[in-house]
This record gives sequence, structure tokens and C-alpha cells, in this order.
Amino acid sequence: MAIIEVNFISQCLMRTVTFNAIIPADKFGPQANAGEQKPFKTLYLLHGIFGNYTDWVNGTRIQAWAEANDLAVIMPSGENRFYLDDEKSGELYGEFIGRELVEFTRKLFPLSKKREDTFIAGLSMGGYGAIRNGLKYAETFGYIAGLSSALIYAGLENSDNSAPIFTFRRNYYEAIFGDLDKVVGSDKDPKALVKQLKDAHRDIPKMYMCCGTEDSLVEANRDLRDYLLENGVDLTYVEGPGVHDWVFWDTYIKKILEWLPLGKASQGVNSGNVL
Repeated sequence: MAIIEVNFISQCLMRTVTFNAIIPADKFGPQANAGEQKPFKTLYLLHGIFGNYTDWVNGTRIQAWAEANDLAVIMPSGENRFYLDDEKSGELYGEFIGRELVEFTRKLFPLSKKREDTFIAGLSMGGYGAIRNGLKYAETFGYIAGLSSALIYAGLENSDNSAPIFTFRRNYYEAIFGDLDKVVGSDKDPKALVKQLKDAHRDIPKMYMCCGTEDSLVEANRDLRDYLLENGVDLTYVEGPGVHDWVFWDTYIKKILEWLPLGKASQGVNSGNVL
């Protein structure tokens, strides 16, 4: 198991950016060498607000589980930008996630180029980013998963600047989402993206959503759940005891890996084995 920190110049973000990659490429032994190595199925995994590209490795056991499943995991940074394009600044976080990062990592690592082998998931802000960009770039991603997704886009037009934390103020929302009166129905609205895909008779990725029953975001997740099911989306929706924390996310990222079509991993000894 190789954990690699990569720096490269992003055209979408106009600067050098960093991501972590988990690449299960170091297995050895008779079983590991028995067959030809196939390109890795790949999970693009997004962090939440205030986080960065190290969060998932530090907060969960994703390294061990990726290794056990021969799964490559790519973990970028999204700043606090909800993985959306900012037309005013020219920083295109959505296009970075949905196109540029996928293209670059496929050049760098032996990753499958098949849609059915390419997955996107995230927690909180990253859950929204995974759902939005998974649907926006549905030709790339075959599976989408959102954990405790921050589906806050509806109702932002009623926000103000009285909140003590900047990420709950109207000024911040306007910087991220643009004209708050136009968010619902735009390509920042997952419901609108599902409608576009249906109207165009395009395949909608399979989806998994989960949220803790004590999480303040649970009602927004239930609302999107109901819409997706009403519109025939292949959705697995799960709630369980928990709040907005790493205990919940560590538990449910494993369930998401069990849901993904990962198949049987090759056996062998590698850098993650402990004797």
C-alpha cells in the first residue's frame, strides 16, 4: 500500500494543488503475482469544511480498507468552497473534481477509465460536493455516496450576516453559491441535475446516502432522499445513531465500500501488513 502526496499545477484552480493518493500497488507473493494486474477501481473522496486532503487518512481506517479491496483512493483539498465553480475568481473547483483531477490521476496511476469503476464520495461539505459533481459529471462517475451531506442550498436566500461563524453568514454563501435567489433550479441544485439527466435520457449514477439520526442535517438528507426515490434513482439510503463526527463517518465509509462493486481483491503481503 503506497500513500502518496502529489503536488501539481491545476489549470482549473490556477495554482499548485495537493492531494493524497492511496495506491494498493505493492503486494507480493505467489497469490499476488498469480494474475495480471488490472487497472484499479478508484474512489475520489472529498473532505468536509475546515478540512483538507489529509482528513480521511487521519480520521478513518480508509487506508486499511482500500488495501483490502485493491481500491485506489484519491483525496483532494476543496478549501471551504463546497467544490463549486467560482466564475468571478476563475477558480473552478467543480470542474477540477469532475474532470481535471480524474484526467490527471489516470495519467499518473494505473486507474481504470471505465465509468462503472469510478466512484465519488464525501462527508458534509464533501458529501454535497460528491453528489453535485457526481451528477454534474455523470458520464465519469458510476457511483456516488454522500455521508452527512451538507445539503444547505435550499433556503440560503433567507440567510443574513448575524451568525457568529463566517460559514453560516450570507456573505459567505454568496461568495460560494452566487446569487442566492437563483441557486434552486441551477446546476448547484442536485434535484435540478437529476431532472436534467432524466430529461436527456442519460444514465444517473447509483447513489448511497447516510446520515446520523442526531445530525442537524438529517432533514435535508431526507428531503433529497424522497426526491430521488420519487424520480426512480437507484438509491440506498441509511440512517443510524450518530452525530456529525468521525465516529459516524468511519463506520459508514466501510459500509459504502461494501456497497460499491469492488469484487474480489488479490491476496498477498504488502506494506500494510503487520506481523
